[in-house]
Amino acid sequence: MMSQRNGRARRTVPTQLAAMLAGVTEPTIRKWASRGKLTRYGRPGRAEYDIAELYELVVESRSPGTM
Repeated sequence: MMSQRNGRARRTVPTQLAAMLAGVTEPTIRKWASRGKLTRYGRPGRAEYDIAELYELVVESRSPGTM
């Protein structure tokens, strides 16, 4: 799914694919969203997550010195 936001196209993926891309489980993706670390898009029963936002979260969490 693609939509415009702040002058860039937002590319979103469903929970299962977001988990695969991040190398975590689906419950982890849902937990990140509920804690405000990741924005949930979509509608009820069809959660989607922005690929760029997911990438930033994963890279930041794996950077040295962030633990």
